[in-house]
Amino acid sequence: MNQKVLFFSTRSGLKLSENIAYHYGNFLGKVRFLEFSDGEYSPFFEQSVRGSRVFLIGSTFPPVDNLMELLLMCDAARRASAHNIILVIPYFGWGRQDHKDKPRTPIAAKLIANLMVASGANRVMTMDLHADQIQGFFDIPVDHLYASRIFIDYIKKLNLDQLTIASPDMGGAKRARSYAGYLGTDVVICYKERKKANEIEFMNLIGNVEEKNIILLDDMVDTAGTLTEAASLIKKKGAKSVRAIATHPVLSGNSYERIIKSSLEELVVTDTIPIKKNNEKIKVLSCAPLFAEVMQSIHNDESISNKFII
Repeated sequence: MNQKVLFFSTRSGLKLSENIAYHYGNFLGKVRFLEFSDGEYSPFFEQSVRGSRVFLIGSTFPPVDNLMELLLMCDAARRASAHNIILVIPYFGWGRQDHKDKPRTPIAAKLIANLMVASGANRVMTMDLHADQIQGFFDIPVDHLYASRIFIDYIKKLNLDQLTIASPDMGGAKRARSYAGYLGTDVVICYKERKKANEIEFMNLIGNVEEKNIILLDDMVDTAGTLTEAASLIKKKGAKSVRAIATHPVLSGNSYERIIKSSLEELVVTDTIPIKKNNEKIKVLSCAPLFAEVMQSIHNDESISNKFII
């Protein structure tokens, strides 16, 4: 209980990390990066971490520098005799590669897990993994948080009549059923087939949406192709309104333009990944209070089961 707690952040996640530290009642320690002319870099802590519990905060979204910074900082903390190192990874990048879907391909999520363990991490904390089984890729404890704690309150405040929860694909059906069960609503599911990654061949709708207010749920939004196609289809089928909720705003390519032109009333996301552009349809809810709460419980060796809604 008297163990010193230190917080450090990768460069890409500074705003969220500062927010988490603020809600915890702490502050970020200073990390400096020695830069080489060829692009190589080396982080070092400007204070002692010996004997401390160290929280290293940073999402590992591409480019790979974000992952490498976290791994190098973890190795530095281990070699500087930190007593306990916890990687706080709001968005676990490379999580879509959780199995072999064709011959001669990697399982990147497992490789990343191995690298994190090898770098000296004692524990990992993350939110809304793309696939739940990724927790089993680690040989150390994983605290898998769910953004439902954040989104459920928001949905209730909307006070929508004829509310129906929708999944933009079959993979998200379980998540949609969980939300619908908690909120006491119906569920509809969009069935899609892809030509290749990020490109949809066709999409069909399973369920009735006529005269209903629809909320589409997903763990991430990348190109926004699936969400905007689903919103368009649902609107054509007679829905009153369509909103979307996604934990991780990857938002690559022309996603921002797609969202603006889409049938979506709004897209609600968390700040696990920083938003690159202002967009009048995108609303950001902070996950910092939830992470700070769970980190406090972990430090005090308390159960975190009461932090989960669904």
